[in-house]
This record gives sequence, structure tokens and C-alpha cells, in this order.
Amino acid sequence: MLTITGNGMGDYTFENLTLDTQAFDTIICDKNFKEQGDNILKLGYKEAKAYILTHYDQESILYVVTGSPLFYSAGILIAKQLPRDQVKLINNTSSKSYLLERLLIAETKVNSISLHGRSHIDLNHFLTSTYTLVLCDLFTIDRIKEALKYLSPQAIEVTIGYKLGYEDEVIEQIDIFGHAHKAFNLTFPYVLLIKRLFKPKSPISEDNEFETERGMITKQYKRHLSLQNLDLEPNMILWDIGAGSGSCAIEAYKRYRVKTLLFEKQPQRNAFIKKNLTSHHVCDTDLLEGDAEELFERVEQTPDRIFVGGGGAKVIAKLPYLYKRLAEDGVMLINAITLKNLTQMITVLNEVKIEYKVISLSLTTYKGKLDLIEPERQLFQIKVIKKSVDS
Repeated sequence: MLTITGNGMGDYTFENLTLDTQAFDTIICDKNFKEQGDNILKLGYKEAKAYILTHYDQESILYVVTGSPLFYSAGILIAKQLPRDQVKLINNTSSKSYLLERLLIAETKVNSISLHGRSHIDLNHFLTSTYTLVLCDLFTIDRIKEALKYLSPQAIEVTIGYKLGYEDEVIEQIDIFGHAHKAFNLTFPYVLLIKRLFKPKSPISEDNEFETERGMITKQYKRHLSLQNLDLEPNMILWDIGAGSGSCAIEAYKRYRVKTLLFEKQPQRNAFIKKNLTSHHVCDTDLLEGDAEELFERVEQTPDRIFVGGGGAKVIAKLPYLYKRLAEDGVMLINAITLKNLTQMITVLNEVKIEYKVISLSLTTYKGKLDLIEPERQLFQIKVIKKSVDS
């Protein structure tokens, strides 16, 4: 039988436990706990998991986790692998509940993410509510600063909850963009509470909401069709090549909460992109400035989606490389506004036997009372789906 409980807030001890530890054959806890005993095993997650899965039906085991077993706890991951009648869970105070009680904030206004032992930010829950609580480790503040680098400092307010439950706990606002956090020893447990001070813009943007060079923007209806054909899902990695004003990547972030990487060569366009990223409050994005074909190899992460909206002949020549970089079952969408470009792209894809389909779009808009026709240029799209090895 396995019993999982949390030690609540404060130091790594059993002082806050609400049960009799002497009733158990074996007690498993993190290596940081101060308790000693012949039946106490101080193990890492993998070792704890292996021991529990092997002995849960032979002895009475108490697994003590930090904080609450219901808040980003390894205990829940192990419990899900055992028969339900072999697991008992006893809750305790989490860092989230503890901090919100002291700040008088309702849990309904707070989303939570964990960056403890990980670097991936769940964009579906990051700055999508009034507050975002972040479970942290030594590297979290640098990771958050990187994700917020295009935000105005006035767009958020950050509170640190440091050593919660200890005698010397600290709950105070910090300037995360400055060096205030350097006053803390970040090897001790802490959380961040980020308050969103800006009002999110509509997921669907008008063209005039983007600063841009004349003609260097994917029109609204083309953005809509392009994003629809990319089959985007939250937290996917999207490369936007030949980003222009950044409008496609920005709208992809706002509508689908994807992580975007923008490639753009022209300095003036890059200046506009940075302004647009700031004004639309885009997080966890990166702008790579220079010749796109020379920058691809610097990016380590594998793209789930690639949108080629520009870049010229050199980028077209790189289509086979981009296909190789694409994740399995990934989608690459290539826009062509002239038959010459379309022919070049198809030729390159045919040479390396990459399967594709061509979508031809021709739309006409009307002004006034439908008596003035304004034709739009025809748009061709090439959609490539990278088939998985098993398909």
C-alpha cells in the first residue's frame, strides 16, 4: 500500500505532516529532507519510482513530497501507475495556495505552469489569465526574461514568493527585467507570480494594427487562409521565413498560442517586427536577423510548422533542407505570388521527390455599395506534409 503526502510549506522536514510516520514500513523522501532513520530512504524520482513499483504490494510505504502532492508532484505520476485501491493521498498546503492566501488573490484568476527542471513554457497557460504562477528553479528567471524580451516592462508586474513557510520568507515585487533577483539565493525554493497589466488584443488583427513597409504585409484574408492551412495547435514551433512585418507569426501566436521564430533580412522590416511583437504582447518568440538560409542551422529546435512567405531564390533552393528539419507529420506551407516563383518551387521539390499539393487562391474585394471591384493578386500555396516513418 502506498500513501502519498506533502510536507506543506517551510523547511525540508516532516514537522507539517498530519499522520503517524511510525505506522509505515518504509518512508521515501527527497534527498534534501533532514530526517534520518533506518526505514527512511532518500531517493531521486527515478529511484523512488522503481522502489515503489516493486514493493507497493509487499509493504506499507509513505512517500513524502514537497508542498502538495496535487501541485506539480512526482507522486501523482507514480500513483497513476498503481491500482487505485493501493494508493492513498493526503493533501497539504501548496506554494500556490500559500502565496495566494497571503496576497488575497482568488485561484480562479490564476493559471499555473512549472519551469522546475524544465525549460518549455506552456503558452496555453502563460499570461492568458490575470495572473500566472510559475514554479521555479535556479534557471527560471533567465528563462522568463528570455520569453518576455519583447514585452514592455510596464506590461507586467512580478512578485516573488521566496522560501515560503520559512522564518525568513520573502513575498515582494521585483523588477525581473533588472537585477533585483540577484539578491536571492535561487537554489532555495521560490515561485513567481506574474500579473498581466495589459489588455490582450483580438486574436484576429486588422492590417492597420501592424507597422510595416508599404506592401510588406500578408493581407488579412491571406493570413487567415495561410494559418488555416498550417493546421496549428498550441505550443507548436512555427518558423516564419521572410517574415516582413511579422503579421503571420504574430497572429499565429495570438490565435493558436504557438512558439514562433521569425526570419527576416531587411533591417527596416526587423525594426517594424520588433515594434509589432511589443504592441501585440507576443511572448516566447525570437527574431533572427539576416539571410534566412544562413541562419537555419543555428536553430536547434525542430519546427512543427514552417511558413515560407518570402526569402527569394536562395530560400527556395533550401526547401529540401527545410523539409528535412521539419518534424514528422509536420506541415510546410509555401506562398508564391507569381507563376515564376511557383515553377521554381515545384521544380526544386520534384527534383528531390517531395510530395506536395498546390492550392490556387483568387479573391476579389468590393468597395462602397458593391459597385467598385478591387481585384487582388492571385496567390498560390504549396502545402507539404512530412509523412512519418511508419505511414
